[in-house]
Amino acid sequence: MPGINRRRFLATLSAGLASAPSAFAQRPQLETFTQWMNASRVEREVAVQACLDRIRTMDASIQAWVQVAPQPPLADGPLAGIPFAAKDIMETRGLSTEYGSAVYKGRLGSTDAAVVTSLRQRGAILLGKSQTTWFAYRTPAPTRNPRNLEHTPGGSSSGSAAAVAAGMVPFALGTQTRGSILRPASYCGITGFKPTYGLVSTEGVMPFSTSLDTVGFFTHTPSDMLSLWRGMGFSAGADDDVVVGVPDPMPDVDEPMATAVRNAVAALRRGGIRTRPVDIAALLKTLDAATIDVMFYEGAHIHEERWKEHGAKLLDLAELVEQGLAMPVERYTRAQQHIREARTRLSELYRTTPIIVVPAATGAAPRGLSTTGDPRMNAPWTALGTPAISVPMPTAGLPLGLQLTADHGQDGRLLAAAIRVARSLS
Repeated sequence: MPGINRRRFLATLSAGLASAPSAFAQRPQLETFTQWMNASRVEREVAVQACLDRIRTMDASIQAWVQVAPQPPLADGPLAGIPFAAKDIMETRGLSTEYGSAVYKGRLGSTDAAVVTSLRQRGAILLGKSQTTWFAYRTPAPTRNPRNLEHTPGGSSSGSAAAVAAGMVPFALGTQTRGSILRPASYCGITGFKPTYGLVSTEGVMPFSTSLDTVGFFTHTPSDMLSLWRGMGFSAGADDDVVVGVPDPMPDVDEPMATAVRNAVAALRRGGIRTRPVDIAALLKTLDAATIDVMFYEGAHIHEERWKEHGAKLLDLAELVEQGLAMPVERYTRAQQHIREARTRLSELYRTTPIIVVPAATGAAPRGLSTTGDPRMNAPWTALGTPAISVPMPTAGLPLGLQLTADHGQDGRLLAAAIRVARSLS
């Protein structure tokens, strides 16, 4: 670890916390990832302390974290001194890796997931583990939405989204198998990005559905996401004048969401962005159904041994395994075939409309913590493997997100378009 001394790193953090227990009100807070990138090394070091202060002050009510235990970077790099959170289904050496479940309470990771290693090799500080639903499925985490504590932050990347929304970290890691990045981002009023399937390694991440599982990220804004993307070594796309596809008819969502999307599209047009209607509502509905079949079949076989050992203690996951194991392989095969055919159809559509926008969720975050919301606006894009990003829309109430999608491999173009869209919405 050139230039990194683990004991000195931990001692510096401990000394900072001990010397200024009420420093939260005094230390400068770097809010966005872009601000962190523009800050000096000294400013970043001070701001890490501010993040820890903020966690100590706020997390008793939000409960975004499983464990806060800052880990030193593995090397110097473009992300030097920038803290992040890792979702609790990601392996982290020596830290809690409990899959969000009481069944694995106290389990420690033996290695770091590939994406965690990559970030730490670029100088980033793993601040700790963020809450997730049980096994990244339906059983909710205790996390609350920072925008309104009476509402869910969404799932399954609950803690990561909440930690970023509350300003506890400038970015966080999540995963998406149906809608576990885009939906929490929409609910919490931040930016969530699901890259092209397979572009970011899932090595060391608890698998759920190998055809769908995708590692992604949370930041405050699309500009922050592009800065992070570059900092990870990926290329940015050109800010080209693309045509944006708008669903007509609108998918079946809550009226406030439909109104917000229509208002957002009007704002894009005023900002000089060309739009074109696309008829995809029926396709999205059938894709969501196919995604459920694939997830149940693959999830059941992945978690079968876990279910045999723990049975009903797995809660909602136990029901999924039982149903998935009973599913005929022909049904699974048909679902995969439908997804392949839809991928071909959408690729043709992307040639004329490089960006397609849809609601990032069916509506605002539901009240209460008994459910994490409906992922059907996100699942089709997960099945297709296309990149997707959620951009916050102006709203007087709870946050609502606009989801932008692009064809495979067009991640840089999508990020550039998201920045332009966010500018038009502001």
